[in-house]
Amino acid sequence: MFNQTFDSPLIRRIAIVGSGLAGLTAAIQLRSLGHDVTVFEKSRGPGGRLAAKRVTGGSADVGAQYFTSRNPDFLPFLRNFAGPESFGPWEGRFGFQTEAGNWEPFPDETRFVGTPRMTAITRALSVHATVVAETRVGKLARNDQSWRLLDTSGTQLGDFDQVIITAPPAQARDLLADSGLEELASQLDDPVSRVLPCWAVAAHFPESPWPHHEGMRCQHPALFWVANNSSKPGREDKGQWWVLHASPAWTEEHVDAPAEQVADKLLAAFRELTGFETPPDEWVTHRWLYARSEGGDQPGHLWFPDYGLGLAGDWLSGGRVEGAFDSASGLVAELTTAAVTQ
Repeated sequence: MFNQTFDSPLIRRIAIVGSGLAGLTAAIQLRSLGHDVTVFEKSRGPGGRLAAKRVTGGSADVGAQYFTSRNPDFLPFLRNFAGPESFGPWEGRFGFQTEAGNWEPFPDETRFVGTPRMTAITRALSVHATVVAETRVGKLARNDQSWRLLDTSGTQLGDFDQVIITAPPAQARDLLADSGLEELASQLDDPVSRVLPCWAVAAHFPESPWPHHEGMRCQHPALFWVANNSSKPGREDKGQWWVLHASPAWTEEHVDAPAEQVADKLLAAFRELTGFETPPDEWVTHRWLYARSEGGDQPGHLWFPDYGLGLAGDWLSGGRVEGAFDSASGLVAELTTAAVTQ
């Protein structure tokens, strides 16, 4: 549906804030419809929660660990715009730990990962979009019938007919409030309260610390998820890199703790879980203040036609990686319908 450009009766200049999967999906689809689209990204490159951290010999996925595909349009979109070489199935053994401490298998479902790292997907998608990196949008200023974007230092970034915000709800709320849009910002109070933080640790072991699973959903008070990152396709590590995700409750209790202390505690929890006593020879940490959303109203996307503003992101559509694609696609469909009926 979105693989060809055609003449549009109304070409718009559209700004997108955030270059995660939702932002890039919206940019590609809108550009395919003939619109002039610019994506602004505060970091050095695209990715969002499809994040990887450089480590010795390669990288480790510290954000989203895998994704599934239930929308029949999702994988064709990735194959078309990111390329089939940018992702593949993760043929791992996945276990779920019961409250009694027993292990049960995950539901039989194909799980995909980026190759050779999760960021390969968004890097490839960004080729099809105009991305302005290392630019944090600080304010939206109304200018007649358009929006003027300014960065946090007050530098003008351009005028746009419409703006789509794909940042996490807390950052989106702050941007709306700083732009004098308190009424819209207040609508994000509940979503903000439902976003969970997560401490992540990637640790390298010369030998396998756990031979039974490649991914584990844990019942440990400190650990929520543990995975053998080196088992994913395209990784050519010597030894094994394992990624540990702390539980939301534990992260909230230790959200401001020093990174070294966090690593010590999570690695101790990993030893309790696996019984493997040999310490890692290298580790790195990452703190996600906005890791994932849980519960609440999830309408798919938000569109405020009187303002020409929209919001998209996985937090509006189930919280899974695929939800970012679903959310952005739904918003683009509403924008397209609105443009045709105007």
